[in-house]
Amino acid sequence: MLELFEINYLDVEKNKKCEDIIKIVIEECYKIENLLDSKLYINVILTTSKKIKEFNKQYRNIDKETDVLSFPMFQKNELGEKIKNREFINMDILGDMIISIERVEQQAKEYGHSFERELAYMVVHSFYHLIGYDHIDEKDKVIMRAKEEYILNRLNIKREN
Repeated sequence: MLELFEINYLDVEKNKKCEDIIKIVIEECYKIENLLDSKLYINVILTTSKKIKEFNKQYRNIDKETDVLSFPMFQKNELGEKIKNREFINMDILGDMIISIERVEQQAKEYGHSFERELAYMVVHSFYHLIGYDHIDEKDKVIMRAKEEYILNRLNIKREN
């Protein structure tokens, strides 16, 4: 099987538990979205709240901390055509997902569920941004949330975990 992602650590310790969660979630996303043979991979960066705030300021001109940032390499229609026509010759990057591990920990406590569930949600949420989904408009939000919950339910990752 092709490598679907690469994990990089920026100012946080390498963590096998995080890697395992990311692996199962990304593999399930690729499977459900029929991308296993796509030669598209994701660059995952796990970092601190301070670093993600710097990325948010630099790339989005928003001077505040966030939990996850997604930087897709394709427009939704462009990726859709590539998938439809199975135009996968060489390895190509689907995009970058940057996740603040500190925010994952904080939000897990705030929402009353496990670190694993919060990290899994950040990964699936970012994945759907990378393939062109968004949640700005309510109609799109409903579609994206349903896809996220479908993946998490298939993996038996519940809010109360």
